[in-house]
Amino acid sequence: MAFRSSIYKTAAELKLMVQSGLITAAALDAVRAAIVPGVTTLELDAIAERVIRDAGAEPNFMLVPGYRHTICASVNEEVVHGIPGGRVIQPGDIVSIDCGAQLDGWNGDSAFTVVVPDDSRPEIVAERQRLADVAEQALWHGIAALASVKRLNQVGTAVEEYILQNPSPLTGDWGIIEDYTGHGIGRSMHEDPPVFNYSVREKGPEVRAGLAVAIEPMLTAGTIDTVTLADDWTVATEDGTMAAHWEHSVAVHSGGIWVLTAADGGASGLAALGVTPVPIA
Repeated sequence: MAFRSSIYKTAAELKLMVQSGLITAAALDAVRAAIVPGVTTLELDAIAERVIRDAGAEPNFMLVPGYRHTICASVNEEVVHGIPGGRVIQPGDIVSIDCGAQLDGWNGDSAFTVVVPDDSRPEIVAERQRLADVAEQALWHGIAALASVKRLNQVGTAVEEYILQNPSPLTGDWGIIEDYTGHGIGRSMHEDPPVFNYSVREKGPEVRAGLAVAIEPMLTAGTIDTVTLADDWTVATEDGTMAAHWEHSVAVHSGGIWVLTAADGGASGLAALGVTPVPIA
């Protein structure tokens, strides 16, 4: 498959993406701090919107036709695209928050998963935390691979290999969602090329300076089969098992890589993997 040179951005364009990434990160940090039993997903949505607008940006999820919220809040068996509303977060819930900001026409996109503490069900919490942790580390292994691979689809191989090397203690297998992938990012939140979370036959585009992508593994504790709920947005596991979702927007530039949606450029997440992110010059 041939990819147009337009998927690559100039160094100046990548630098313009830094601030939207930082605003996205700040919004997610504020939401993460607010996830406690009793809070509603709509209240979390309002927190993210306030952070983004106070920074002079706009929630880019609201620019998606038909979507009226700042975040996607997916709880327990929900994988992605959960609509914020009156759902009250409960002890033991596994909660995935996806969010993005647009500033001066440039986009950031990121997601995290947390497990709400529940002292009455430590085994459940531990199982869900393991799922969230494997998904997070799979993301960082994919980002680390981006620093050295020649072709983009090698990132998916790195993500899958980490997941396979860290099986579920209960079932032995995690489900790597295939229907939803990462993507390019820039002037639009979702651009070419796709970023797979598993090995594929095609090599994908060349990894070189100017590439900006959102890497976002989604894992389940069961099968990879999903259903879209009656709201036409929320995607849930068909078998009702738990799900986790992590994402960062990452830029490749002449000096290396920089995680746009991490305040430290990804330094803390990449340190154990021997990769040092380099600010965009």
